[in-house]
Amino acid sequence: MEYIHEPVLVKEVLEYLNLKSNYNVIDGTVGGGGHALEILKAILPNGQLIGFDRDPRAIEASTKKLKEYNKRVTLIQDSYQNINKYLNKNKNGEQANILQFNGFLLDLGVSSAQMGLEEPRGFSYKSEETLDMRFGPDTELTAQYILNNYKEEDLIKIFKEFGEERFSKSIARKIILFREESPFKAASDLTSIVNQVYRSHYSSKSIRHPATLIFQALRIAVNNELQVLEQSLNNIIKILPTGARIVIISFHSLEDRIVKQFFNLEAKDCLCPSEIPVCRCNHKARVKILTKKPVTTSLTEIKRNPCSRSAKLRAYQVI
Repeated sequence: MEYIHEPVLVKEVLEYLNLKSNYNVIDGTVGGGGHALEILKAILPNGQLIGFDRDPRAIEASTKKLKEYNKRVTLIQDSYQNINKYLNKNKNGEQANILQFNGFLLDLGVSSAQMGLEEPRGFSYKSEETLDMRFGPDTELTAQYILNNYKEEDLIKIFKEFGEERFSKSIARKIILFREESPFKAASDLTSIVNQVYRSHYSSKSIRHPATLIFQALRIAVNNELQVLEQSLNNIIKILPTGARIVIISFHSLEDRIVKQFFNLEAKDCLCPSEIPVCRCNHKARVKILTKKPVTTSLTEIKRNPCSRSAKLRAYQVI
């Protein structure tokens, strides 16, 4: 079945990457290849693109989508966190000519395919499939294991920290009671519990499904998403030369906060407390902020692709 993923903010991505002929670009989350395809068109005739994704289905889909540009594309099934293992190596893992990269893109969204519309991983609260939620085979932990084995206090912590869910305690308690009778299997089991809690606490309707934050929290925990992002940002700056652009699209406040706070610090020449009159940290700014406020999707794009409504783009230039 076709891997469906509609890229968001494509025009804005190209604008802030400021691509030119023969530039080389890293796509840290290539997905179905939507952004990558437009990037490759913009860096004709000889620009190179390296794309990473933990999901083998995403690599398969982007390989098909980008087949016309096969000679200028290297796709790697791995996390962008491990990018240093692959830089300046050819498709056989052998040392290759050193490339200077002019841009780095991270789209931290989850595709429609991963959300369970095209495959059974339990990302979607509508799914009757097993609660897996792994992006790829590089981790053994699943959402089903967390729900069936983690202590109540650990569930509360996950829901609070990764989902910012206000009913974390009530939902965690319901989960414990449910699994005493029967283990969690399908996503619908969890959705039913969350709906019960929300009905008892909250009657107003919302665009967002009540289970959205709980599913988000579990997905983040399973894939270690926030830690991977935090550990990778410094490395991204280090591998790029002066003038290179970094564009990051996030879809929830936790990711956006990490990106914003990290680059706000890296845009400063001194990190010493204000009460210290002379700089002692010797920190030098490494980036220039190109987007004082995050760029968001237009009403036209949201109408065409409702999943894009929470997208926030931030862009930076290495100095």
